[in-house]
Amino acid sequence: MGRPWKNLARKSHSATRHCPAIRLSRNVMAATQTKSSRFISGFGAQVLIAMVAGLGLGLLARQLGPAEGQAGYVLAETLRQVGQIFVQLLRVLVPPLVFTAIVASIANIAQMQNAARLVWRTLFWFAVTALISVVIGIALGLVLQPGLHASLDAAAAKAPKTHGSWLDFLTGLVPVNILGLAASTKISDAGAASTSLSFNVLQIVVISLVTGVAALKVGEAGEAFLKFNASALAIVRKVLWWVIRLTPIGTVGLFGNAVAQYGWTTLGQLGAFTVAIYAGLGLVLLVVYPVLLALNDLNPIRFFQGAWPAIQLAFVSRSSIGTLPVTETVTETRLGVPRAYAAFAVPLGATTKMDGCAAIYPAIAAIFVAQFFGVHLVWSDYLLIVFVSVIGSAATAGLTGATVMLTLTLSTLGLPLEGAGLLLAIDPILDMGRTAVNVAGQALVPTLVAKREGILDLEAYNRPGSHADAAFHAAE
Repeated sequence: MGRPWKNLARKSHSATRHCPAIRLSRNVMAATQTKSSRFISGFGAQVLIAMVAGLGLGLLARQLGPAEGQAGYVLAETLRQVGQIFVQLLRVLVPPLVFTAIVASIANIAQMQNAARLVWRTLFWFAVTALISVVIGIALGLVLQPGLHASLDAAAAKAPKTHGSWLDFLTGLVPVNILGLAASTKISDAGAASTSLSFNVLQIVVISLVTGVAALKVGEAGEAFLKFNASALAIVRKVLWWVIRLTPIGTVGLFGNAVAQYGWTTLGQLGAFTVAIYAGLGLVLLVVYPVLLALNDLNPIRFFQGAWPAIQLAFVSRSSIGTLPVTETVTETRLGVPRAYAAFAVPLGATTKMDGCAAIYPAIAAIFVAQFFGVHLVWSDYLLIVFVSVIGSAATAGLTGATVMLTLTLSTLGLPLEGAGLLLAIDPILDMGRTAVNVAGQALVPTLVAKREGILDLEAYNRPGSHADAAFHAAE
């Protein structure tokens, strides 16, 4: 077992006495934990009701007619806009939240040697859970043989526009600018060009870690910056909770649009593949994770009670990055992971910890493509699938979508990239389950590491539901 939390707190106490910025950061964080709210006490029920409402509106939109100009199209477009606005509101808070939280965590830990140890142990458990997940995916692909049970026309296969590459690892790790921003230009079929900005969370994590360490190294000269950062963190968290209050509304739009746009009829031709994916996701979420928790003397039911708001939001939003603020908060307040550790472990997990998208899905999908095109895989190919799934998620850290990870796997194996195009029709339906598993894993690993290091707040972890809900929304 690792160093107890009491020792960690005692060792950082001397640094706190000499740094007012650290004291301010801790005082701000402590103050937010003392408030309570009734809103979140029914959060899970509200999201479930919103999902039912979204399902009903989505089915109604399909019934009224999906063609442009019909009432169903107007309803579906309204649902899409509502969901998109909600996700954008969450995503816009990710860069300032990640930066200020990580810098504050560095200031609070004030023990870089221990922080490095936590990081390495976190990466180790990322790899362990990914290894288990990809083995499950390979086993299901070989047993269920989804590629031999697909009623698809091979002529419909086409390579996706976005590909994964091992060179993306360096691109995703080394910051291209101080804000971690990247611009991309898309040209439509009509020839119109549109440019959009996106942020790379992994680059922001790197920038934040370097900035936090530098602020401590310069001593007194960095105290003013750390004070400002602590105040900025408090403001960002307040705005975050205002956005989270809109979750039920966003859920109606997100889930309703998914039903209206894709329905469930598209699952027929890829039924075996869908069953294999969701079977793998279910085994990881409901068997592997509970077993790991039980082996570490943690109650699995308590974990799911604590992480459920983030898992729900991940399912309907299909965005680990959009869910990141909620994932980090539940990991701290409901699962008992120290904020100083969770502030960098959860953002790191949101970019590199993807058991659904980067392990289960590419493993089963690669086997599907091989079976569909009649390509025989040997044992070395399966080892490559394992390698890509365990290591390759970092190579796609700056990108989005499981398609990128899938094309990276296919290209590594030498399989036709056109096979990925066969699966795009049902990708949004699969993505809901994949993202939910991703986020659950991103909360699980910090919890396991904190428990093994002796810094997990077991009282908070085992806290009854009503008290956990109050703590969860303490920043309101």
